[in-house]
Amino acid sequence: MSFKFFIHYGLHFIAPLLISLVFFNKKWKAVYLIFLLSMLIDLDHLLATPIFDKNRCSINFHPLHSYIAISVYFLGLFFKKTRILAIALLLHILADFIDCYL
Repeated sequence: MSFKFFIHYGLHFIAPLLISLVFFNKKWKAVYLIFLLSMLIDLDHLLATPIFDKNRCSINFHPLHSYIAISVYFLGLFFKKTRILAIALLLHILADFIDCYL
Protein backbone atom coordinates (compact mmCIF):
# COMPACT_ATOMS: atom_id res chain seq x y z
CA MET A 1 0.00 0.00 0.00
CA SER A 2 1.25 3.41 -0.93
CA PHE A 3 1.62 6.70 0.90
CA LYS A 4 -1.10 8.09 -1.39
CA PHE A 5 -3.50 5.36 -0.21
CA PHE A 6 -2.93 6.17 3.48
CA ILE A 7 -3.32 9.93 2.96
CA HIS A 8 -6.48 9.54 0.87
CA TYR A 9 -8.28 7.11 3.15
CA GLY A 10 -6.93 8.76 6.28
CA LEU A 11 -8.66 11.95 5.16
CA HIS A 12 -11.83 9.98 4.45
CA PHE A 13 -11.98 8.02 7.72
CA ILE A 14 -9.43 9.06 10.38
CA ALA A 15 -9.56 12.86 10.01
CA PRO A 16 -13.39 12.93 10.21
CA LEU A 17 -13.27 10.78 13.34
CA LEU A 18 -10.75 13.13 14.98
CA ILE A 19 -12.72 16.23 13.94
CA SER A 20 -15.90 14.66 15.30
CA LEU A 21 -14.30 13.73 18.62
CA VAL A 22 -12.47 17.03 19.17
CA PHE A 23 -14.99 19.60 17.94
CA PHE A 24 -18.31 17.81 18.39
CA ASN A 25 -17.56 15.60 21.39
CA LYS A 26 -21.15 15.48 22.74
CA LYS A 27 -22.62 14.38 19.42
CA TRP A 28 -19.52 12.88 17.79
CA LYS A 29 -21.27 9.71 16.62
CA ALA A 30 -23.91 11.61 14.63
CA VAL A 31 -21.30 13.97 13.19
CA TYR A 32 -19.00 11.10 12.23
CA LEU A 33 -21.95 9.39 10.52
CA ILE A 34 -22.56 12.57 8.49
CA PHE A 35 -18.88 12.57 7.52
CA LEU A 36 -19.13 8.95 6.40
CA LEU A 37 -22.36 9.58 4.51
CA SER A 38 -20.70 12.46 2.67
CA MET A 39 -18.88 9.79 0.69
CA LEU A 40 -22.13 9.23 -1.16
CA ILE A 41 -21.05 12.05 -3.47
CA ASP A 42 -18.83 9.39 -5.02
CA LEU A 43 -21.97 7.92 -6.59
CA ASP A 44 -21.32 10.34 -9.44
CA HIS A 45 -18.42 8.08 -10.41
CA LEU A 46 -21.06 5.69 -11.74
CA LEU A 47 -21.70 8.17 -14.56
CA ALA A 48 -18.13 7.86 -15.87
CA THR A 49 -16.66 5.31 -18.23
CA PRO A 50 -14.75 3.54 -16.88
CA ILE A 51 -16.30 3.91 -13.43
CA PHE A 52 -12.86 3.81 -11.79
CA ASP A 53 -9.64 5.06 -13.32
CA LYS A 54 -6.72 5.29 -10.91
CA ASN A 55 -5.09 7.98 -13.06
CA ARG A 56 -8.17 10.21 -13.33
CA CYS A 57 -8.58 13.26 -11.10
CA SER A 58 -12.12 13.43 -9.73
CA ILE A 59 -12.02 17.18 -9.22
CA ASN A 60 -14.04 18.92 -11.93
CA PHE A 61 -14.51 15.62 -13.76
CA HIS A 62 -17.53 14.25 -11.92
CA PRO A 63 -20.64 16.43 -11.40
CA LEU A 64 -20.60 16.34 -7.59
CA HIS A 65 -16.86 17.07 -7.66
CA SER A 66 -17.21 20.06 -10.01
CA TYR A 67 -16.12 23.57 -9.16
CA ILE A 68 -19.76 24.64 -9.07
CA ALA A 69 -20.63 21.89 -6.58
CA ILE A 70 -17.56 22.76 -4.49
CA SER A 71 -18.75 26.38 -4.41
CA VAL A 72 -22.13 25.24 -3.07
CA TYR A 73 -20.38 23.14 -0.41
CA PHE A 74 -18.33 26.18 0.56
CA LEU A 75 -21.44 28.35 0.86
CA GLY A 76 -22.89 25.74 3.22
CA LEU A 77 -20.23 26.73 5.76
CA PHE A 78 -22.05 30.01 6.38
CA PHE A 79 -25.30 28.41 7.54
CA LYS A 80 -25.53 26.63 10.87
CA LYS A 81 -27.92 23.94 9.58
CA THR A 82 -25.59 22.90 6.75
CA ARG A 83 -22.20 23.57 8.34
CA ILE A 84 -21.35 20.00 9.40
CA LEU A 85 -22.36 18.58 6.02
CA ALA A 86 -20.39 21.32 4.25
CA ILE A 87 -17.28 20.52 6.31
CA ALA A 88 -17.72 16.83 5.52
CA LEU A 89 -18.11 17.43 1.79
CA LEU A 90 -15.18 19.83 1.63
CA LEU A 91 -12.97 17.39 3.52
CA HIS A 92 -13.98 14.73 0.98
CA ILE A 93 -13.08 17.10 -1.85
CA LEU A 94 -9.75 17.89 -0.15
CA ALA A 95 -8.94 14.17 0.04
CA ASP A 96 -9.73 13.78 -3.66
CA PHE A 97 -7.77 16.94 -4.53
CA ILE A 98 -4.68 15.74 -2.69
CA ASP A 99 -5.10 12.37 -4.37
CA CYS A 100 -4.83 14.11 -7.75
CA TYR A 101 -1.41 15.52 -6.97
CA LEU A 102 0.35 12.74 -5.03
